[in-house]
Amino acid sequence: MKIYFIHSYYQYRGGEDNVFEQEIELLKDNHNVMSVSFYNKKGIVGALQFFFSLWNISVYKRVKSDFLKFKPDVVHIHNWHYASGPIIIQAAKKRGIPVVVTIHNYRLLCPSGSLMNDGKVFLDSTYVRFPWSAVFRKVFRNSYLMTFWLGFIVWFHKKIGTWNLVDRYIVLTDFVKHLYVSSSLGIDSFKYSVKPNFVNRFQPKDVERQSHYLYIGRLSKEKGAEIMLSAFQGSKHRIRIAGEGTLTDMVRESSKKFVNIEYLGVLDREDIRREIQECTALLFPSIWYEPFGMVLIEAFALGCPVIASNIGSPTELVKDGRDGMHFEAGNCKALSDTLDKWASLPEDEKQAYGNRARSTYEQYYTPEVNYEMLMNIYQSVLGQKSVR
Repeated sequence: MKIYFIHSYYQYRGGEDNVFEQEIELLKDNHNVMSVSFYNKKGIVGALQFFFSLWNISVYKRVKSDFLKFKPDVVHIHNWHYASGPIIIQAAKKRGIPVVVTIHNYRLLCPSGSLMNDGKVFLDSTYVRFPWSAVFRKVFRNSYLMTFWLGFIVWFHKKIGTWNLVDRYIVLTDFVKHLYVSSSLGIDSFKYSVKPNFVNRFQPKDVERQSHYLYIGRLSKEKGAEIMLSAFQGSKHRIRIAGEGTLTDMVRESSKKFVNIEYLGVLDREDIRREIQECTALLFPSIWYEPFGMVLIEAFALGCPVIASNIGSPTELVKDGRDGMHFEAGNCKALSDTLDKWASLPEDEKQAYGNRARSTYEQYYTPEVNYEMLMNIYQSVLGQKSVR
């Protein structure tokens, strides 16, 4: 099978970039894979990219040329915002090529991309024709103009039918599928396929689990960093924190003030895996509608249970009482109580949680499982093409 991947990289590397690269590596040994990458720029160049993402003719010509030479069976798009724009969908369909789009965020539902505003879940845009409420609240980069333009791009391509040209949207969980199907985007439910991300297998280190908790991720309000710090300040429990973000200074100051809070900074992949294997449980205190959570399944791959807030996709990924525990999102006391509950468990019961976490990984999140799911999606859209 000939598969043509398209992706726009953000200015700062993120999870979408990793998934794009992982899927190419997963497929290239058994299929003829070609990819094109665009890069979101800063400054004047970035502003022009953003403006022309409504209808980027140069990108259209680039991918059209590739289609003529490569003749792909399927085009798979990971991110069109903003260096390429949705015109890449139009280019593929004019050549009669089936299009698959992986949805990593909520940008088609709201200019925020996260369904968050001012530290709270923001759903006003999901059920209206045009996201005026989002514009007035400047949900994208705190700008009226940029929020309007991004909202207009999505609205314009909705009006001319671009989003309906996509043969299949890949969503990462049933939770995300429900949000999209129930929204005003107007895409039929049969066009959504649920396929989670995956992490590659790796050899665990021979280390012993300790009693401290671990957080790995962006240090920001929506990730629940403030709630987490409040729960541990003056607590008998210990936590090690890795990552960076807008709240890095707050985390650093807390680590200086409280001996049970340790800030590790930014870790490489090998150190992250070692930390996951040494902690008693991974914390995932997010307060927004996380579309997925790669660190969750990486923890499962290493037999590490997860204590997660009960909001968004983590409620689906982490089974309360099986491979982890839930607590009320945004509730500091609820988190503290759950930490106490976990710490009180006998060691053999904690180990049982860890074993079930590893089993969850083997069942749903291995490269082998993901390969089969991706092939089924491609074969499905190719079948639709042959029927047409």
